[in-house]
Amino acid sequence: MNLVRVALDVPVATLFDYKVRSLGPGLLGARVVVPFGRGRRAGVIIEVGGEPQVAAARIKSVLEILTDEPPLPPDIVQLVQFASRYYRFPIGQVVLAALPQQLRRARPSRADQPPLALTPDALAADWSRLSPRAVNQRRVLEYLRKHGSADASALRDLAPGASRAVRDLVERGWLDHAAQEAPIELTSPAGAPSLTLGQERAVAAIDASAGQFAPWLLLGVTGSGKTEVYLQLIARALTRARQTLLLVPEINLTPQLEGRIAQRFPGLSIASLHSNVPEAERLKRWRAAESGRARVVIGTRLAVFTPMSHLGLIVVDEEHDASLKQQDGLRYSARDLAVLRAKQRSVPIVLGSATPSLESYANAVVGRYRLLELPVRAASQLPRIGCVDTRRQRLREGLSQPLIEALGQRLAAGEQSLVFVNRRGYAPALICFACGWAAPCTRCSARLVLHLQRTVLRCHYCGHEEGVPHACPSCGNVDLSPAGHGTQRIEHALGELLPHARVLRVDRDSTRRRAAFERMRASVHEHAVDILVGTQMLAKGHDFPRLTLVGVINADSALYSSDFRAAEKLFALLTQVAGRAGRAEAAGEVLIQTDFPHHPLYAAVCRQSYAEFAQQALAERRELGFPPYTYQVLLRAEALKREAVDDFLGMAAREARRLQLQVEVYEPVPAPIARIAGRERGHLLVQAGAREDLQNFLDAWEPRISNAQLSQVRWGFDVDPLEL
Repeated sequence: MNLVRVALDVPVATLFDYKVRSLGPGLLGARVVVPFGRGRRAGVIIEVGGEPQVAAARIKSVLEILTDEPPLPPDIVQLVQFASRYYRFPIGQVVLAALPQQLRRARPSRADQPPLALTPDALAADWSRLSPRAVNQRRVLEYLRKHGSADASALRDLAPGASRAVRDLVERGWLDHAAQEAPIELTSPAGAPSLTLGQERAVAAIDASAGQFAPWLLLGVTGSGKTEVYLQLIARALTRARQTLLLVPEINLTPQLEGRIAQRFPGLSIASLHSNVPEAERLKRWRAAESGRARVVIGTRLAVFTPMSHLGLIVVDEEHDASLKQQDGLRYSARDLAVLRAKQRSVPIVLGSATPSLESYANAVVGRYRLLELPVRAASQLPRIGCVDTRRQRLREGLSQPLIEALGQRLAAGEQSLVFVNRRGYAPALICFACGWAAPCTRCSARLVLHLQRTVLRCHYCGHEEGVPHACPSCGNVDLSPAGHGTQRIEHALGELLPHARVLRVDRDSTRRRAAFERMRASVHEHAVDILVGTQMLAKGHDFPRLTLVGVINADSALYSSDFRAAEKLFALLTQVAGRAGRAEAAGEVLIQTDFPHHPLYAAVCRQSYAEFAQQALAERRELGFPPYTYQVLLRAEALKREAVDDFLGMAAREARRLQLQVEVYEPVPAPIARIAGRERGHLLVQAGAREDLQNFLDAWEPRISNAQLSQVRWGFDVDPLEL
C-alpha cells in the first residue's frame, strides 16, 4: 500500500493514514486535501511509507496534492516534529499554525500579484496640484516614494478609503506594476561606522564560523553596538549568497531594525513577518523567504518556522526576552528552536542581549555556547545610575522631588526624559478606605484598573469593563480613592507639575491603532516630545539620541514576587530601561525610586555589572535546585469549577508519583491569578535533574492523564515554563 501519514489541524496528538497513487519524490512536506469526517481538510504529509496504524479497509485516499507551493523542506518538517514532541502539542496544530493562513485552506492559494510602484509620469508630476481632498492619494504616493514599491494590499491598509485612491492612481497612469527588484548595493566600508575593538573581534570570530553550527552569546552593554555587529554579519552572509533570519521579541522593534538594514543595503529584499502583517502580504513575504528572494527575514517568534532555502545565519536579538516564549497553545521557545534550527542547517547563531537569560549565560560558562563581550558603548558613555530613597521623600503623585527636579533640568536644557512605570491605566485599584472594598473583577480573581480617560474600571486579564461607582457598593462611602500609579496618572501629574512639557504616553492602550507606535517614535525623533511616560514597550531596542534621563517608578513590587525568576526579570528590565539614557553625546542619568536602596539587586544594577548579578543568581539557583540546573514542566488546568481543577490535578499528581521515575512532583496549587474570565485555574509542577529524565517521564505520564474521563477540564503542558 502506498501510504502517507498526514498532519491535520485537529486537537489530536497523532498523524492520519491516507493512500496515494504512488510514492514518488517530493511528497514529504507536501500540502494535501484529504477527506476527514464528512468534509475535506488541508494537511501536510509528515511521513511517507511505513506500516498503517489502522485497518486497511478504513484508509481513505488523498483527494488532491497541492502543487501551488513547494513542499515544506525537510528541516522544517523535522523542526515541527521536534516542537510537537518536546512541547507536547498535537503535531497537526503545530505545522498548520506555522503556515500562512491561505496555505491552511483545502484549496490552492492565489498567485502573488506584482508590487505597485510610481511611474515616470508620477515622478515628474507636481503633486501639489492634486485636489486638497485627495488625502489618501497623497498618502499612497508618499509611501511609495519612501519605500519604492509595495503590494496593493499593503497600500490599501494605509487608511480607510485607500483602495479607491490606489485604483484612481492606476487609472491615471501614476501607478503600475514594479519592475524587477533593484540589485543589492552593499555599503562600502567607508559608509559604515568604524567598529570598536570588541565589535571587530566579535564580527571576525562569528564570521570565521560560517558554514558550521556555532552558538554565540553576544553579551553587550546597552548601546555597545550589537546591531552594528548584526549588520556586518549580514553583509558577509550576502557576499556568500546566504540568507539571514533575525528574530526579535516584539513587533514594535521590527520597523527600526528594518529601516537600518534597508539604509545599509539599498535595494535589498527584506521580509518582515509578524502578526500585524495582512495575510495576503504575509504569504507573499513567506514565499520570498522560501524561494531565497528575501535575503533577510525579520520576525517575531513564529518566524522561526519560516522556510529559507539559502539560510546562512540566525540572529536572536534580546534573547532573554520572555516574549520569545509562546504563553498559550504551543508553548514553545523561539530562541531554543532557533538554536536547534541552526544546528540542523549547520549555520552560526548569535544570541544577543545586555542581560542574557541565566540559561544562556550558564551555557556560555560551561562552554556549550561561545561567549563574546562588548563591555563599552560604541559612541557614548554608560549612564550614571542611582537610587532615590523614597522612605525619606514626600512623593507627589508617585514622583519624588529629586526626580521632578531632574526632569525640570532636562526640560530647560532641551533634552528628553523617560518616566518608566510598568502599569498602564490611571491607578491599579480603586479602594474604599472605610471598609477595604477594592473594585474586584466579577470574572477574575483580580482587581479592576481605573482608566480615567474613559472613566471606566477595566480588567487587564479578561477585558471586562464597568463604570466607576459613585459610592462604595459595600458600605456606601462616597470617598473612593485611586491606589497606586499607572501611566495615565503619571502623565496627568507631569502635566500639572511641568505644564510647559510636551508629555507623550506610550503603552498598550495608546498604541492600539495601526502604525500608532511608529508615529509616536517618529515624534520623539523629531523632538516633538519632552517627556515620555511608558511601560516596558520602551525598555529595549529603541534609540532616542536626545533622551538623557530615565526615572523608574514602582520597581519594588517585583521584589515581593514568589516567582524564583523575579529577580532575573527585574534586573533585566531595569538594565534595559536604563540603557535608553545617554546614547549620544550628552551624558545619561537614571534615577530608580525605591524603599530598598541598599538591596543587592539594586547595587548590581547601579554598578551595571551583569556578571556580578548572574554569578550570584546562578549560585542560588544551583543551591536551591532551580533551572538551569534542573528541568521543569508545568501542567496547567482550567475549568468552570474549582473542584474539577483540584480533582484533575490531584489525579495527575497521584499518577505521576505511581510511576516512581527520577522526578520531583510538587503539590498542586492554584495559579497566581486563580480565576480568569470565569474559569478556575491551577498548576502542578514537576522537576527533573536531566532533560532526558523529564521527557521520559512525560512519555509515561501523558497517556495516563489523557485517558482520564474529565472532559470539563482543559489542560496542557508548559515545558521549560517562564511563568509559574
